[in-house]
Amino acid sequence: MPEQTPPMPVQTLQTQPGTSPTRPATLPAPSAAGALTTYSTLLRWTLSQIGAMLPLIIVVQALLAAGIIVGFGFLIPDIDPATALFLSTGAPTVLLLTLGLVMVPQGVARARTDGTFHYMRSMPVWRPLLLAADLTVWLIVALPSVAVAVLVAFWRYDITLSLDWPVLISATVLVTVTAAAVGYAIAVTLPPLLAQLVTQVLVFFVLLFSPITFPLEQLPHWFQAVHEWLPAAPGADLVRAGLASDTFAASGRDLLVLGAWCVGGLAVSLRALVRRG
Repeated sequence: MPEQTPPMPVQTLQTQPGTSPTRPATLPAPSAAGALTTYSTLLRWTLSQIGAMLPLIIVVQALLAAGIIVGFGFLIPDIDPATALFLSTGAPTVLLLTLGLVMVPQGVARARTDGTFHYMRSMPVWRPLLLAADLTVWLIVALPSVAVAVLVAFWRYDITLSLDWPVLISATVLVTVTAAAVGYAIAVTLPPLLAQLVTQVLVFFVLLFSPITFPLEQLPHWFQAVHEWLPAAPGADLVRAGLASDTFAASGRDLLVLGAWCVGGLAVSLRALVRRG
């Protein structure tokens, strides 16, 4: 009779009594090619989730841009060129902050409620790529509204701009990512209903109590000191310096403050994505 081959031993996962096997909380970082493929797939999936609403969101943002430029001008009778320039160069920052601090957390809170957020977290992909895909989509939504705001300001007030393209592009991207990261952090930290309530407060704070469309000196001294550490005024100064570089200038402190908020928002968001539960 032929000699029988003994069966191969089966390896089992050893666990302590009373415990169950667990999977790693985080996945190792993929290779550059693998990360790019996964990122593009997640980006397409996120865009498909928005679907036909994406053009509508962009149109609404464009209308909001025109409304801020024209509507705020009605509040200032006989507006002079300097004030018109300050208002026009601050309006894009209002749009970017409103998008990141209001629309992003509302979208994430809705995803947490309907289970989409938890489904995405369960996918076997590197978690930072999930956040990168989301931030890219909101950046795509934000950029057209900035262009509309500038065009409407030029038509409404006949202002003269001196564009510094490197500063303008980098400042716009940084403000958008910072606002979206902070909004994302709000949505993943607070309960969904509370997160949506906070966004309603933030929209009034950005529109009415942030020195973006009016000079910082018009606020009380204590409020001026508070805004030195908030992202609204530094972000507005950076974008304004890119739109009218001959008139306005930004400082290194503006970049540091905005960068700190960006890093903090990304850190909180990533921690919420990688933690278990």
